[in-house]
Amino acid sequence: MSSTKQFEPASGTRDFLAPEYEKRERAFATIREVFARYGFQPLQTPAFERLDVLTGKYGDEGDKLIFKILRRGDREATGEADLALRYDLTVPLARAAAAYGSRLPAPYKRYAIAPVWRADRPGKGRFREFVQCDLDIVGSSSPLSDAEIVLALHDALDSLGVPDFRFLLNSRHVLFGLLEAYDVPADLGPGVLITLDKLDKLTPEAVIGELVSNRGLAHDVARGLLDDLTAPDAADRIREKLKAGQTGRTGLAEVDHLLALTEGTIPSDRIGFTPNLVRGLDYYTGVIFEVVAPGVPGSIASGGRYDGLIKRLGGKDSPACGGSLGIERILPLLGEGEEATCAQIDVAVTVMDEDLAPDSFRLAAGIRRAGVRTGVYLGASRKLASQMKWASTQGARFCVIHGAAERAKDVVTVRDMTTGEQTEVPFRDATAELARRCAPAT
Repeated sequence: MSSTKQFEPASGTRDFLAPEYEKRERAFATIREVFARYGFQPLQTPAFERLDVLTGKYGDEGDKLIFKILRRGDREATGEADLALRYDLTVPLARAAAAYGSRLPAPYKRYAIAPVWRADRPGKGRFREFVQCDLDIVGSSSPLSDAEIVLALHDALDSLGVPDFRFLLNSRHVLFGLLEAYDVPADLGPGVLITLDKLDKLTPEAVIGELVSNRGLAHDVARGLLDDLTAPDAADRIREKLKAGQTGRTGLAEVDHLLALTEGTIPSDRIGFTPNLVRGLDYYTGVIFEVVAPGVPGSIASGGRYDGLIKRLGGKDSPACGGSLGIERILPLLGEGEEATCAQIDVAVTVMDEDLAPDSFRLAAGIRRAGVRTGVYLGASRKLASQMKWASTQGARFCVIHGAAERAKDVVTVRDMTTGEQTEVPFRDATAELARRCAPAT
């Protein structure tokens, strides 16, 4: 193994140094604030689940990406797995709702911001470990819940400053009605939808080829379906096709109701009916959506209604809907906004002599108790120039110099690292003075 490769994190994972970590944390704080403003409560579940809880919830393609954990201890030699890292945050929510249903408020509005894992092939913008920012409503079948999810996600994206994003809306009932309108046999339907979900990754011709060769669909049916779904007037064409069937009309009514509920709150150019949106996960049952932004392949957020999932896990039959922000795709859209380095401290305290070190630590402790980020110089050099350079690299706003001359006068010298201005302050008043200077502007 090369000298550089051996220190890289595992494929599909990343290290986050302070500037990027803090940028991510600011984004998470913004999202939490918006979700809490809507009345959603936090929920934390384990990083791994029983394998039987996860399998069968994500479709054939999704199940292949579940990150299984081989048993250890007395079962290590068997190579069997009964646990897996969580694939998303929705199924763990459904399990928790099934377990604690009677103890949860009705409806239960929860959010979660946590890592998930997929046994996927890593690539540009694709990771095996990444964070999802989810919010869900359990126990309400009302279309108002779907609207609440969409509105909360919209406000989170808007608060983050994501430019030119747009919600694409559809319904599973629209898709099922579409299969009926094109006379797709019921046994071929699930596979056809899985392939249609690849329209954002493959060309229409490639999708037609897969529908015919892998899904068993007649070529003329596949061609007609793709022509209508990819036409400039696709929405109008599909609406016309669905008029004849009850399932399709039900789906259109779901989409139109959601559009009506968000009218006046979400600008009309930010949301619209998109008939070729599929969302391949098996557990969706009603309205589905994705959010796209210019220059980003795939979606930056997604979700929908998944009535029945909690019952499938053995709990009470409860309606549910939710959505998730793809923070890994969102962060690059926000621009730098910050310097390449981030401030580690606000106040830097020098140590000009070993005998003065106790005073430096005592001074720093007082400033920290006042709520100010403070660091003490820990290097070997006692040269002021070296310590000032350290203060600068730490991003300190002020440097406190306490040498023999200052001790003799019972003062400290406070240097403004931006202007270079220096002021003598009595030692006993240094904590209050630094707290005052570092206080946020009101």
